Amino acid sequence: MTEPSKLPFRPVIRTQADLERAWRHLMEPLGFGGNSVWLMMIGADGRPLPQLTQVEDADEPPSPEQAAGFAAMLRTLLDDVPPGGRWAFLRSRPGRSDVTDDDRAWAQTLLGACHAADVAVDVMHLATDDDLRPLVADDLAA
Repeated sequence: MTEPSKLPFRPVIRTQADLERAWRHLMEPLGFGGNSVWLMMIGADGRPLPQLTQVEDADEPPSPEQAAGFAAMLRTLLDDVPPGGRWAFLRSRPGRSDVTDDDRAWAQTLLGACHAADVAVDVMHLATDDDLRPLVADDLAA
C-alpha cells in the first residue's frame, strides 16, 4: 500500500477557496529566489492535471506579441484535454505581499490571454515570501 504522503496530489477544485488551498499545498513553505509564473490546468472534473508548469525569470510582463503567442499556446494545450477544462495561474516572487505594478501587469496579461484564446480561467494568485493570496478585482484596478 502506498503511504498517504506518497500519493499524487489531486484535489477537487471547484471554488476559489479550493484553489487557494491547492496553491498553498504546492507553494509552501513560502520564500522565493526569483520571479516565476505557474500554470495549472484543471480538468472538467475539477481535478488538476498532474503537471504543473513553471515559467522562470518572469521578471517583466510579456510584450503584446509575447502575450498573443501565449494565448495561442494556452488554446493549443487546452485542446489536449476534454471540454470544460480551465487554467489557473500563480505568480511567485521574493518580497512582501504588497501587490506591485508588475504583479498587476502579469495578471492582466494572463487573464487577457485567456480571454483572447476563449479559454476559462480561475482567479489568479500571488505568492511572496510572506503570504499567498488571490489577486481580486480591487488589486488589479489599483
